[in-house]
Amino acid sequence: MTVHLPDPDAEPPSGPDRSRVTELRLSAFASHRGTVIPLGPLTVVAGPSGSGKSTALAAYGALARLGAGEELIDVFADPVACVPERARGDGQHRRGFRIGCTVDGPVGAVRLDVAVQAEPELRVVGERLTSGGLVLLETALRDPGRRAVQAAWHTAGASPVTRAPLPDDRLGTALLPLRVAGKTEGQRLVLAAAEQVVIALRSVFPCAPRPGAMRLPVPPGLLGAGRLSSGCGNLAEVLLRTREECGNRHARLVAAVRAGCAGPVADVFAEVADDGSVQALIDRGDGIRSPVGRLGDGELRYLALALVLLTGPGVLAVDPASEVPSAYQNLTVLADGLDHYLDPRQKRALAELAVRTCERGHIRLVGTVNDASWAAGAGGAAVVDLVP
Repeated sequence: MTVHLPDPDAEPPSGPDRSRVTELRLSAFASHRGTVIPLGPLTVVAGPSGSGKSTALAAYGALARLGAGEELIDVFADPVACVPERARGDGQHRRGFRIGCTVDGPVGAVRLDVAVQAEPELRVVGERLTSGGLVLLETALRDPGRRAVQAAWHTAGASPVTRAPLPDDRLGTALLPLRVAGKTEGQRLVLAAAEQVVIALRSVFPCAPRPGAMRLPVPPGLLGAGRLSSGCGNLAEVLLRTREECGNRHARLVAAVRAGCAGPVADVFAEVADDGSVQALIDRGDGIRSPVGRLGDGELRYLALALVLLTGPGVLAVDPASEVPSAYQNLTVLADGLDHYLDPRQKRALAELAVRTCERGHIRLVGTVNDASWAAGAGGAAVVDLVP
């Protein structure tokens, strides 16, 4: 099935507010204690090595995966590393970590806070979903011998709350649509708030371009549906698709590449070889075409990031909520080391492109950098400085 790309110059759709994460909270997570990171359309998290920039982005990515319904054991490969170093266990040697976020949308501001036990067993030991001071969902570990938490959610019917056990290995908020009937006004509020949080968290694309993989043609056996992977190793396959589906968007990509890559750039495209593999090429003009593999690491990362910013859920390998029209979803790109290998010209060009793209409201970007002066200079970027 082909998903055609919307015109990037079209106005953002009118209608309900799209769900978006506006705050990340690291109450007790690895090197963070009481860290609050406000998130706008374009957020740059800066700080020296050891300040916890990558850790913050990892926490956001973990929340996104939990919102998609993944189990804790799959999300946290090394949960003990998430526990603050100086955290001491209780009488039962239990230690853990706490993270959360705020999601704005049609319901208003909804807060999600999660407490996870890392030792001796990985499990959710507490979760709270609130809106306007009203507790919509609250869970707690009552019996350590059972693999379940006791949950209570807002009902506002014959009884103020409904109580039932929920699994302790995944996010309760993501399970509410399967547990709440939606018969009372209170239950419908709970469902709307949970849906708002899940939609915002699921629409995340972790972007980590790997220049080495991007230099190679995409072999026939790895060709998929033209959806860009997180490492951007199948960039050639995606170029083959996007060039055909949206001329305006492709023209903007070519202009962006021209601004950030050395030498003349007349076009960026891909072609299929006799063996079925797909290779990305740059048209240098006057009939000269060169493989993108000849570009430097910075140029390749810049090309990949520009392509990500100029596409969307129909092209990037994400799993957004299919029951909600894409026009009402915000895709959030997480880019750790956003400025790695980029020279000053590429940083400026990427910042300008990111500002223009994020202002339109279809894509939000959260990136980590060592020095945010280049992003701040473009205007429109919210800079968060972390201190070790």
